[in-house]
This record gives sequence, structure tokens and C-alpha cells, in this order.
Amino acid sequence: MNIPNQLTILRIALTPVFLLFLLLPVPHRFFWAAVVFGLAGISDSLDGYLARKNKQVTTFGKLVDPVADKLLTTAALLAFLRFGWCDIWLVLLVLAREFLVTSVRMVATTQGVIIPANVWGKIKTVAQIVTVLLVLLLAESVASFGFPAWLGNSTHFAWVSGGLLWMTAILAVASGAAYVWNAAKVVNFNTR
Repeated sequence: MNIPNQLTILRIALTPVFLLFLLLPVPHRFFWAAVVFGLAGISDSLDGYLARKNKQVTTFGKLVDPVADKLLTTAALLAFLRFGWCDIWLVLLVLAREFLVTSVRMVATTQGVIIPANVWGKIKTVAQIVTVLLVLLLAESVASFGFPAWLGNSTHFAWVSGGLLWMTAILAVASGAAYVWNAAKVVNFNTR
């Protein structure tokens, strides 16, 4: 297994570690969760870069890399839902997009077509990673330093985190629509 694929597997393995830091009541849990999430996010950029640079792009990487991204960001959204930092409709919308894109990818694969992530999907992933990190660092700042004080109110924090996450959800839907549109040009959805 090449290094880019190993980094993809590492990102999958870091997902439960991220959740452990986030959900266990340990000191500075939001900071440590952000560190793990950030490392996983860096591995996402690094695996793609290395795969292209070293001509190590594989079918495994094309198919599993997006799954690793979805697993990581879905874990964050579900944890945020538990904390009340986003609402269920946002999570449902993002998950519906992810299931739709994965389903289209599976149909394409049965026809021998591999559809890699498009630029909008990559922008969506970067936006989600940055937004999750920002929410975690804000949570750490409020929990550890009481700053900014107005975010100490859980309703205010939910408004800010929810607003940021809704922006990425809209981007996710747009990138999913672009993916399905492009797939419709090369995949026959009427075959049996």
C-alpha cells in the first residue's frame, strides 16, 4: 500500500480518536480534538498531493479518500449536534448529499467509470475542515478562557456555530449537485 493510501487509512483511524477527545470530559478537550482533526485534515491534503506528485493515484484512493473525509466530517457534525451547536436539519442535509454522491459513485463504479472528486467537492471539504476547526477553537476559548464572553451563552454559541456550519452545508449541496450533473454525462442511470 502506497503512502497516500496509508494517509487515507490514518485519517479513518484518527476519526474515533478525535471523537474520544471531543466527548470525554478532559481538560482542554476542544483544543486536543482540534489538533487531531487538524492532523486528519492535513493528511487529506497531503495524500492527494503525494498521489499526484508521485503518480500513485489508485482506484482505492479515488474511492476511499472521499469516504474518509465524509467519516471525519460526519463525526464532527454528530458530536456538534449532541452539544447543540447545530441542528438536525443541517446534519440531515449534509448526510443526504453524502449518500447521494456515494450512491452515484457506486453506480459509476459498476459501469467501470471512476469519478474523482471535483474542485467543488475539494473546496467543500476544505471549508468543512476549516469551519469545524474554528468552532472547536471558539469552544476551547470560551471553555478555558471565557472569551469572548458573549459566546459563553449556549444559545449564542449555537447561533454562531450553526451559522458557520450552514454556510458549509450550502456549499456541500452545491458541490453535490455539480458532482451529479457531471456524473450524468458519463454514467447511464437507466441500466439494469
